[in-house]
Amino acid sequence: MKEIWQLFITFCRIGAFTFGGGYAMLPLLQREVVTKRGWATEDEILDYFAIGQCTPGVIFVNTASFVGYKRKGVLGAIAATTGSVFPSLIIIMIIAAVLRNFAQLAAVQHAFGAIRVVVGVLIVNAVVGMWKKSVVDKVCAIIAVVAFLLSAILEVSPIWIVLGAGLLGLAAPIIKGAGAK
Repeated sequence: MKEIWQLFITFCRIGAFTFGGGYAMLPLLQREVVTKRGWATEDEILDYFAIGQCTPGVIFVNTASFVGYKRKGVLGAIAATTGSVFPSLIIIMIIAAVLRNFAQLAAVQHAFGAIRVVVGVLIVNAVVGMWKKSVVDKVCAIIAVVAFLLSAILEVSPIWIVLGAGLLGLAAPIIKGAGAK
């Protein structure tokens, strides 16, 4: 029962102290789940994050569910998932109650502008970290560049990009093997 509570508290803390969604949460998620607690490996957390992007819902919540399930089954998944959404629920309720009275103030608008900039930096930091761990050879680099171009320029659905990248990843050893002969 102690670890169930720790799952709730850990994901509650991550959800309360990071802003900007799943990508911005990745560095804190890695530190808490991989480094501090040892609940998952670096590779596992990246896999959970990738699967969380492919499944319906919020990436962070999906990742929390996977980690919780790995640790303590269904109860762990419920605890981690509940912990991950609890701070957002409370914060949104407070903001909704207060913001409409202050939204037009210049100071509030500047504060939100500054928060958006910081969130952008956190996302770039997470992407650079994921790039270093994921792009391990030329094939991975090509897949990453093509995925970026398909997403940014052609606006292809992320679902198709992820499925295509997965298929290319499966085919890469076969193609490399054929090229070696």
